Amino acid sequence: MLNAIPNIKFLDSGSFFLIAGPCVIEDNVNPIAIAKKIKDITDKYEIPYIFKASYRKANRSRLDSFSGIGDIKALEIIRDIGSINNIPTLTDIHSVDEAKLAAKYVDILQIPAFLCRQTELLVAAAKTNKLINIKKGQFVSAEAMQFATDKVVKSGNTKIFLTERGNMFGYKDLVVDFRNIQIMKKFGFPVVLDITHSMQQPNQPDGISGGSPEMIETIAKAGIAAGVDGIFIETHPNPGIAKSDGANMLKLDYLEDLLVKLLRIRKAL
Repeated sequence: MLNAIPNIKFLDSGSFFLIAGPCVIEDNVNPIAIAKKIKDITDKYEIPYIFKASYRKANRSRLDSFSGIGDIKALEIIRDIGSINNIPTLTDIHSVDEAKLAAKYVDILQIPAFLCRQTELLVAAAKTNKLINIKKGQFVSAEAMQFATDKVVKSGNTKIFLTERGNMFGYKDLVVDFRNIQIMKKFGFPVVLDITHSMQQPNQPDGISGGSPEMIETIAKAGIAAGVDGIFIETHPNPGIAKSDGANMLKLDYLEDLLVKLLRIRKAL
């Protein structure tokens, strides 16, 4: 499955693969610098790397929350990051028309967790013949994700990842059930752990999601020990000023140290 990803490197290293980047394209400078730094780190440790960034944020709590700099402009930045660095790229989509548009610019289309049951979206993504990363809904069991994969496979596309990102725990928190990793692996597709979104604390009174980034390392280590194939991390040089999901992002300066620790656990396995 991973061999189908364009421009991916180090698949024979025995490492997990990394999906990482900023939450959203904020401008035409920061994402380029973030991608370059992550690529340098992953090249150093021979970790297969996929650059991730949303070109537009469709799911924001408040109307005045930042959603993007313009679809085409942001997609062109993601495309150029992939081309300049010779790395695969990923972005999320929210509608049938977005599937067709984004597929012109990126290598992997991501189905957001809250849309993992949207049949038309899954079918449209499948028909682009791109790789599809389906994030497990916060409200969905691991077993039920079989139906999401069936929709894509029966639409003619078997290039699928599944991503665990926690389940709702009350109204304002998430909890990771590590059993989900092994359950979803039984479907025959690579399974990713979205570490940073699993740290999210949604539905806050001010309409801005909170988070517990101090737990990122703990959840990441547990995920590697539980056998994930890949990890997903949103990162930013200064999460405090990030325009989306800053409260649960990893500071970019901390990424290398975290990856080194995770590689040691992977090697021990």
